[in-house]
Amino acid sequence: MDEQEDEDRPHHPQAQQVAKAPPLLEAGDYAKYILHEKAEILFVLKSLLERVSQITIFFNEGKDLLLTTLIAIADDRILLDFGASMETNRKALTVPKLFCVASLEKVRIQFLLRGLRQVDFEGRPAFSADYPTDVLRLQRREFFRLTMPITRPLKCQIPIAEAESGNNFIIDVNVVDISGGGLAMALPDGVVFDKDREFADCRIELPEVGVLTTTLRVCNQFEITLRSGAHVKRAGCQFVGLPGPMLTMVQRYIIKVERERKARESGMM
Repeated sequence: MDEQEDEDRPHHPQAQQVAKAPPLLEAGDYAKYILHEKAEILFVLKSLLERVSQITIFFNEGKDLLLTTLIAIADDRILLDFGASMETNRKALTVPKLFCVASLEKVRIQFLLRGLRQVDFEGRPAFSADYPTDVLRLQRREFFRLTMPITRPLKCQIPIAEAESGNNFIIDVNVVDISGGGLAMALPDGVVFDKDREFADCRIELPEVGVLTTTLRVCNQFEITLRSGAHVKRAGCQFVGLPGPMLTMVQRYIIKVERERKARESGMM
C-alpha cells in the first residue's frame, strides 16, 4: 500500500492512539518550500478547512499525538476540533509548541503552533491557536503533475534570442502538463531545444489565477506517437528559481482545475 494513500485515508476518532505518525521533516532541508506570506498561509489553511483534512498534532517531543481537523478560521486565529482522548487534549493545552502535519491534494503540509487554549465552539470544546507564521508545503515525489485538458490548453510564450542573427522573437507553445516543478510542452515543427538551455521571462496565463512569469530550463526532448499515428515532439522543462508566490499560483491553478474535473465527474457541473 502506498504510504501517501495511508496518510490520506480518514481515521476513526477512536483509532487516535494507534494512528501511524508521519515523520516530521526538518524545515532547514526544505527551505524553498516554506511559505511566509500571510495570504499564502491563509490559502493553505482555508483549503484544509474546506476539505476537512485530517491534521496530526505532535507534542512532548513526539511522545504524544492527537488527530484533529480545522473547524473555523477567525481574524488571526484558527480553531481545531478536540481529539478523542480528553487526557491527551489536556496535555496538549499545557505545551508551548505543537507540530502539525497534514496532507492536501497529495501535498505534504507541516506547521508549528505556539500553544493552544480551550474555547467553546457551537456548544462543544475546541482548540484555539494563533495563525502559524510559516508553513512547509512539500509534494511527495516532488510535485503532483496536472495533464492539461484538451479543451482548455495553456499557452506558454517563450522569448527566443538568436545568437547568429541577433533577432529576438516570441513563440507560443501548448503546455501538455504542469506541476510546481516545471512543465512539458508540445514543440512546433522545426523547433529544437537543446538540453540545459534556459529561456528567461517566459509567460503563462493561468485562467482566473494570474500570469506566471518564470525562467525555463530544458531537461529533455522526446518524440511520442499519438493514437492517430502522428509523431509529435515534446520538451520537458524545469522552473528555475520560481519564487514562492509564483509556486502558490501554480498550485492554486492545479487545485482549481482538479476541483472542476471532480465536479464534472460527479455531475455537479
